[in-house]
Amino acid sequence: MRSSESHKMPRRPAAPPRAPVARIAAALALTGALSACNTVVLKPAGDVAQQQGDLVVMSTYLMLLIIVPVIALTLFFAWKFRASNTEADYDPDWDHSTQLELVIWAAPLLIIICLGALTWVSTHLLDPYRTISRIDAQTPISSQAKPLEVDVVALDWKWLFIYPEQGIATVNELVVPANRPLHFKITASSVMNSFYVPAMAGQIYAMPGMETRLNAVMNKTGDDFVGFSANYSGAGFSGMRFKMRSVDDAGFASWIADVKQGGANAAGSLEAKQYLDLEKPSENVPVLHYANVDPKLYGRIVDMCVEPGKMCMSEMAMIDARGGLGKAGIRNVAMLTYDKNGREAAVDATANPDAALTRELAWVRALCKQEAGAVIDNTVKAPADKNSLTGFGLSAPQSISLGGDADIQSTPARPSKISRN
Repeated sequence: MRSSESHKMPRRPAAPPRAPVARIAAALALTGALSACNTVVLKPAGDVAQQQGDLVVMSTYLMLLIIVPVIALTLFFAWKFRASNTEADYDPDWDHSTQLELVIWAAPLLIIICLGALTWVSTHLLDPYRTISRIDAQTPISSQAKPLEVDVVALDWKWLFIYPEQGIATVNELVVPANRPLHFKITASSVMNSFYVPAMAGQIYAMPGMETRLNAVMNKTGDDFVGFSANYSGAGFSGMRFKMRSVDDAGFASWIADVKQGGANAAGSLEAKQYLDLEKPSENVPVLHYANVDPKLYGRIVDMCVEPGKMCMSEMAMIDARGGLGKAGIRNVAMLTYDKNGREAAVDATANPDAALTRELAWVRALCKQEAGAVIDNTVKAPADKNSLTGFGLSAPQSISLGGDADIQSTPARPSKISRN
């Protein structure tokens, strides 16, 4: 007869205790991953970005003044008044303390006042349109210092940088001298983007038909800075990044000379035709250097009239401000078409204008310029019927006929009080 012990199931061997080494290794791996985080926002190379980073840190410290005590007291009260602590005071009828109310409301109020004052002062001092007053905390800007002008155009999906003083342009490469004020004028060709170099300054939107500005400075030299668009703009957005280098004055002069002389990245000259090809959507575009650039190109980009025969936005605004052109100016709407999908049709319609369109273009521009006695190209007569072109309260300018004789039927134009930007 079997004993009762023989019916018992054999015991499964106990699992060995989990070694703490694995947990420690996992924790160290996570710590190592955190150490790889980029802290460029808090430790940038530009004074403007450094001041912005300091503002973030000071604001965080001020908020922690109330957050840390609240969290600590929450944990303390939960532990002190736990169910197992029979020695804790039990006072169910207590519901008010003037002293506690003063502390609870006064502390956050003081912190909000401090945050408000700090933010108000900093946002005015760090206004991107405001000319910077210092190179760093110890170095004010000399009155003779001249900022470097850079025109920035956000394209689909690359960045165009025009250096008007140097007469060059680059694609997806920004090189600036260290310890010199920088003045950026920023626009876009089609959709809204955001120009952002974390090591230099905060992000600024780039919008078609508009111009935003940014003043900054780089305090350190280096070739490992990165700029990008911080605003989603379509399929090629992820590759819309550019190299940013900060060099000394000698290095900047040498780089300018290299771009002018050409090289591996040379792309010739940048005129309207080359810009229209560059403007077409493309992804992951390599660095390009243009040894020469049309000095009026950036203004035409902002004015949305790079295409041949297209009326500029400021010209249409001037006409509208002066009363419009009536039904005779209906074609101007087509000239202002900025639909990227319909670009070819718009270009075909205006690249080879017929005689009527040529006359209208000449008169439109003469009206905008308000140049009495001359049509811009000096090649066309005024239309026979000028009433439809004058608009309400708008006098037509005098014209030069094809034979060179002044059109005595035209009335002198009044001087414009509206500036063209």
